[in-house]
Amino acid sequence: MLRSWHFGSGYRFPGLPPWEPTNANRVTPNSIRMTERDDNLPPNFLIPVGTQVVLRYARRIPGSDEEKPVGTVAVVVEAPDTNDRAYLVRCLDGTELRLKFGELLARRGDHTVEETATAGPDVSAFVIYRVMVGSRAFGLNVETSDEDRRGVFLPPADWQWSLTKPPEQVESFAPGIEEVDWEIEKFVRLALQANPNILETLWSPAVLHIDETGDELRAIRVCFLSKHLYRTYSGYVLSQFRLMKRGFDTDGHFKPKHAMHLIRLLHSGIHALNEGEIRVDVAEHRAELLAIRRKEIPFNDVAARALDLDKVFQEAFARTTLPEKPDTERANRFLIRARRRRATE
Repeated sequence: MLRSWHFGSGYRFPGLPPWEPTNANRVTPNSIRMTERDDNLPPNFLIPVGTQVVLRYARRIPGSDEEKPVGTVAVVVEAPDTNDRAYLVRCLDGTELRLKFGELLARRGDHTVEETATAGPDVSAFVIYRVMVGSRAFGLNVETSDEDRRGVFLPPADWQWSLTKPPEQVESFAPGIEEVDWEIEKFVRLALQANPNILETLWSPAVLHIDETGDELRAIRVCFLSKHLYRTYSGYVLSQFRLMKRGFDTDGHFKPKHAMHLIRLLHSGIHALNEGEIRVDVAEHRAELLAIRRKEIPFNDVAARALDLDKVFQEAFARTTLPEKPDTERANRFLIRARRRRATE
């Protein structure tokens, strides 16, 4: 049953005009829209399963040339653990799409909508580092693969000193392209926590743009590696394994794409603990990983493979030469230099 999202008393969105789907809302390759979370919704707010939502952008239906237009109504059928990952939404005709938080509008009980993200500043001029990640960087892309980009921006000093702080994360969408850019301090903090997405951004071989500060960031990337990596990678692997097993035990199905990335991350984690660097391109495991994604490998075999790799991962952790903690002081010195450089420009 579809249900609408009702907010508690006192909740309001100040100054938002009525939203209407028009051609102006359509995103084209030459008009990528930036979004930020300045609408009173915290960045980690999760839209509940069962909530009716509206598409902010036209999205192509996977496996076809058709697309769902701006304003299409759908319902959330699966919510992620964090807004770094996509929601699974189902349209009224049964079509299912995976969409990010910034691509959705939540419907109210009166069938109007709440913006989950509003237009934010264009930070493209301040991006110091941009890379390609996802299947194209992993060596796992197929003909229909989209292009995933990740970047870091260093805002002007005026933005830092003003009452209105810059957004910590900015997302942009266009047909076939998704980009996420992090404010430099946010990026550094996540890197020190050994966030897998952030570490892969630092080691991606597909660099699309880099300036002097970005080059310096990439040069100090080893300072972010520590034994913390084992905990963060293991946490992701464990949560994905539990979800995969729960789904299979419930109805005999599991999400092959999630299973593929579980195995991929184990390969990457083992390499990081052994070699002291992040392996992004896993093309050497392409045949195995794509076979899992195509569901050519039975669940029990995938689960056994994950458990075997996890044992190797534990053994690698026991003998790794990575430090106990990341080099926070080195990262902090870099951040201060970057801020000072921007302030003098």
